[in-house]
Amino acid sequence: MEKFRKLVAVEPVGLLPDAVSELGALSEDMVFYDDIPAGEDDMIRRIGDADAVLLSYTSRITAGVISSCPSLKYIGMCCSLYSPESANVDIAAAGEKGITVTGIRDYGDEGVVEYAVSELVRILHGFGQSPWYGEPREITGLKTGFLGLGKSGGMIADAMKFFGAEVAYYARSEKEEAARKGYRFMKPGDLAEYSDVLFCCLNKNTVLLHDEEFRRLGDHKIIFNTGLSPAWDAAPFMEWLDRDNLCFADTLMAVGDVKAASHPHVRCMNVSSGRTAQSYVRLSAKVLDNIRSYLGGGDKKAL
Repeated sequence: MEKFRKLVAVEPVGLLPDAVSELGALSEDMVFYDDIPAGEDDMIRRIGDADAVLLSYTSRITAGVISSCPSLKYIGMCCSLYSPESANVDIAAAGEKGITVTGIRDYGDEGVVEYAVSELVRILHGFGQSPWYGEPREITGLKTGFLGLGKSGGMIADAMKFFGAEVAYYARSEKEEAARKGYRFMKPGDLAEYSDVLFCCLNKNTVLLHDEEFRRLGDHKIIFNTGLSPAWDAAPFMEWLDRDNLCFADTLMAVGDVKAASHPHVRCMNVSSGRTAQSYVRLSAKVLDNIRSYLGGGDKKAL
């Protein structure tokens, strides 16, 4: 198997010690940084003449970085890669230079499901707070809507069904498996009007909630956003928050900014609910699999 000449992790990437040790055997030289690059210039300095780079979701490798680092041949995203458009690596620019970009999926979804169920149960029952509907109630019979029914969205939807909720969803196309489970397909506006609780489980930088959707969503409603960016336009979202509504988001990125996160109707822990002990095991295994495949003669073309 080939080796990397120099591998640089430009920020904390969440790999377990055993995985880092194995990477040491797959690299002639290896550097791991324990903080986030200050900007593009710092990113370029850290990469230097490395032929392989690892990064997580908190930094970006832009076209400018790629053009300034001519030795690069491999970029490993230690985070979710769903599409080139939502990636924090300029995959098109990498492709033009013949650089392979790999990412992973489905490593932290279980923790996200537990977060959503936990927060919803607490607000409905009034554990440590006033019950949302004035008296304790169950998830049973709740109308839950899902913008996006990928892996995590589908898992949360299945959890809601298990607890007796009604489930409807919007995705780019209707899903046969969802239909078999009795999940109703709706357009975003109809879904907003239908839902007591709306779960946003979308790819990064996907916005589906605009003025019309918030108007139809109405008041005394709850939004959960489990994505890595807001699923809404900021102005109508803030207007909606100012009324009798509530938004749950685990990270600041999911809310959008500090101003939104500090709103009294936003519950933001600023902790990634998908980052569990088990998720690091899955992440490490998938990152290593990608690297072994590449060094073992796998596809050298960029995604």
